[in-house]
Amino acid sequence: MEHTRCLIIGSGPAGYTAAIYTGRADIKPVLYEGMLPGGQLTITTEIENFPGYPEGISGTEMMADLKKQASRFGADIRSGYIEKADLSHRPFICSDDHGNTIEAETIIIATGASAKWLGLPSEKKFYGQGVSACATCDGYFYKNQDVAVVGGGDTACEEANYLATLCNKVYLIHRRDELRASKAMQSRVLNNPKIEMVWNSRIAEIKGTDLDGVEAIDIENVETGEHTEKSVTGVFVAIGHNPNTAFLDGQIEVDEQGYIKINNPHCATNVEGVFAAGDVCDPNFRQAIVAAGRGCMAAMDVERFLQNQ
Repeated sequence: MEHTRCLIIGSGPAGYTAAIYTGRADIKPVLYEGMLPGGQLTITTEIENFPGYPEGISGTEMMADLKKQASRFGADIRSGYIEKADLSHRPFICSDDHGNTIEAETIIIATGASAKWLGLPSEKKFYGQGVSACATCDGYFYKNQDVAVVGGGDTACEEANYLATLCNKVYLIHRRDELRASKAMQSRVLNNPKIEMVWNSRIAEIKGTDLDGVEAIDIENVETGEHTEKSVTGVFVAIGHNPNTAFLDGQIEVDEQGYIKINNPHCATNVEGVFAAGDVCDPNFRQAIVAAGRGCMAAMDVERFLQNQ
């Protein structure tokens, strides 16, 4: 059976940064990239808010740079993913999708969280061309334009308020006749002159062209079946995220939303020797720079843990 001092599960800013730091500490980590090598940023067209890239950079390029840097410091980066992890005792026993078994003294979970989508073919078609799940990441590209936000919780309201500072008009589309967000957040949305509520409605189709991206949305009233069309250049889906923790089979303590609980300000979970970093334990920020910072912290936690054993 193969043995490693540190197994990093997942790539993206958190996983690759953890690999850089553990690699430089001569821990010789093994990293499994997961089903989407490089994480969600690899399907983001351009990143303008990550420090060090004044002209912006594509998510694919940034993750390629981080991967190359981690490899330079001795990280063993592998394609594939961890299917099962037995965390009942140390060292931990994990199995990958190729049937290999690996024994790990420590684990860093950096599997991220996947955005929930509407399930429309047109949504998938225009992802990165007007469809986004992160206003903070992509809102700047829609300055002085009309956009739509889908959702009714705190996240959707936060996205709508943020976009209202940049955009001409924001349509907030919700399937019900009242918001699920906190009263304070509802008040901010309902009293913002740039935000127009579209109640009891859903997006039936996102329209546009391959050249120009999103141009309009077809909105269906779920009570009457009536359709209306709104001209927008951006659609922000804010109906929640699913932390990627199914392979852990309930062995790690999570919050009510399913995000891994960590022992702030450190990255330790409730299982000794297991740490978490990035969006899998972050329901609030979901930013690449935050994930990278947590990847660094988790790596330093691992180094200290191993030194104390």
